[in-house]
Amino acid sequence: MSETPLLSLRGLRKSFATQDALNGLDLDVYKGEFLTLLGPSGCGKTTTLRIIAGLETPTAGEVYLEGQNITSLPPEKRAVNTVFQNYALFPHMTVASNIGYGLCMRKVPKEEVKERVENMLHLVQLEGYGKRMPSQLSGGQRQRVAIARSAVLEPKLLLLDEPLGALDLQLRRQMQAELKKMQQQLGITFIYITHDQEEALNMSDRIALMRSGRFVQLDTPHNLYEHPATAFAATFIGETNLLEGRVTGIKGDDVMLDLDGISVPARTQDWVVPGQKLCLCVRAERLHYARKVPDSTCLQGTFIGSHYAGSDRTATIELRNGQTLLSRHTTEQEESVQPGETVCVWWDMETASLVRDDREGV
Repeated sequence: MSETPLLSLRGLRKSFATQDALNGLDLDVYKGEFLTLLGPSGCGKTTTLRIIAGLETPTAGEVYLEGQNITSLPPEKRAVNTVFQNYALFPHMTVASNIGYGLCMRKVPKEEVKERVENMLHLVQLEGYGKRMPSQLSGGQRQRVAIARSAVLEPKLLLLDEPLGALDLQLRRQMQAELKKMQQQLGITFIYITHDQEEALNMSDRIALMRSGRFVQLDTPHNLYEHPATAFAATFIGETNLLEGRVTGIKGDDVMLDLDGISVPARTQDWVVPGQKLCLCVRAERLHYARKVPDSTCLQGTFIGSHYAGSDRTATIELRNGQTLLSRHTTEQEESVQPGETVCVWWDMETASLVRDDREGV
């Protein structure tokens, strides 16, 4: 990844009649990167993408591509292409004609168009499909054609707005791997929109998690999952337990938290101060429970029950203060506990993260 940004957003704002869609976004995207905009519906993902594409004009702020201010350029003047969820293929054209349409509009010689279309068909694993019509293809095949039609123009940046949203779960998972492979082979920078956390974690080099027109956290998938910055980031990615506490003391790298009258150790952060209220994030797969009290500090609760999901089960435990916690484990690891029994709940201190509580208004 180069150090000079391919795309830069500076102070990007967008206001509509009834609300502010974007609230001052700053972002750098680098050549060859697969960056995902992730967040709930209405957080500003699509508005951001449309401004980059030139389909919306920002209320304030600038868009730079390779250092050039393109904020006022029309879409056709930008080296940027967009792939939409509905594919937008021409139904009366063959697959080859769909892929080559943009090249023909640019008056590229016919032989070159044919060669580049054949290369794209090979890349998206659709050799021999050039003469078929879009209606003769599956959803996954139509999506590949839509990507090939955009990629054949060799844009500097390819924008993808929930391109797998119309596919069933099994096909989506298959296409995730194929799409990432395509992006690496093409060497084109992708900016991808989704509200699906699994998609974002599987494919991205970095994830920009959005909420209410702002970036909550911009990080690698690993860091976003393992080290969320806030309670919102922690709960949007993965199954998470948030335990509210107050800092009672800090000693070196450790902090002591008062969790409903029980003192629990955690790894501190440089922003933590004594007396502060915050949350301890414990992933469901890292929360353990048993009848027997372990040697380490634990919380007591009542086992409510568990539900089966193939190789995993998710158990629900209610603490004495009424909060419910989730513990996910394999069926082989399941503790034989009956609903209503008292259990101890614990976790490894190294696997829990302290996060700021920003849940108000969610």
